[in-house]
Amino acid sequence: MATYLDLEQKIKQIEEQIESARARGDDAAVEILKKELEKEVAKTYKNLSDFQKLQLARHPDRPYALDYVRMLMSDSVEIHGDRNYRDDPAIICYLGYIDGQKTMLIGEQKGRGTKNKIKRNFGMPHPEGYRKALRAAKMAEKFDIPILMLIDTPGAYPGIGAEERGQSEAIAKNLLEFSRLKTPTVSIVIGEGGSGGALAIGVADRLAMMRYSVFSVISPEGCAAILWNDPTKVEQATKALKITAEDLKELNLIDDIIEEPLIGAHRDKEGAATALKSYYLKALEELRETPQEERLRQRYEKLLSKGAFKE
Repeated sequence: MATYLDLEQKIKQIEEQIESARARGDDAAVEILKKELEKEVAKTYKNLSDFQKLQLARHPDRPYALDYVRMLMSDSVEIHGDRNYRDDPAIICYLGYIDGQKTMLIGEQKGRGTKNKIKRNFGMPHPEGYRKALRAAKMAEKFDIPILMLIDTPGAYPGIGAEERGQSEAIAKNLLEFSRLKTPTVSIVIGEGGSGGALAIGVADRLAMMRYSVFSVISPEGCAAILWNDPTKVEQATKALKITAEDLKELNLIDDIIEEPLIGAHRDKEGAATALKSYYLKALEELRETPQEERLRQRYEKLLSKGAFKE
């Protein structure tokens, strides 16, 4: 069963009417309702608030990293473990092909259903997850295989065990090592990009966001609790944080916005996968045309420019 947000209730009603008309065999009514649905989709999704975009980024039906692996990759093989402590299911690493292009895909996986969410730790990686990601990236670099990273996490896991095993050191090392990888890298926020947990696989030649994704230094709930000690001010915090793709592109903190289907990736998974694949292959083609030394210099200068401002 599909999950509908409050903002999608009219869309839900029309879709139910379409199914009812199909069951009756009333093709004329189906066509009329489809046109009505298109108008309602345009009306609803072209006027979203920042908080509504946050809700879409967290939508339980939105495709996760593993969904994109299944939709985009062929002959894929999963890579497990950090060769130090254990395998962290919150980070997935797959070596395979995307439209014939050999690719190392690294992603954060939230999981669906209670059992799977617990297994994936709700998409919050432990330090061994980031070390696994780095191991996979180094393997890709060795064989000159481009890397595609899919960001989707509320943040790195803040538990005692994770801190004991060096959570902050693992994230910091990834920031350093990913900044100087010789192979082309593309990172895409597909849902929720939370703090250092997202940054750990977010340093790349190209950093893009899906239309309805978010990228933040802290969750709006955490921000509201710290600034106002008032959970009812989440919407105000969301707007103040500037976490939408449009805000971050304007601030020059990301390179591109991927135009996922207007109705959202949660309603059109195949369309979202096609948009993501097209962006990745185009970005990779551009990066391949740039000499390695120049590409590394551009990546370095881009990283140094973050946080720069003018009066």
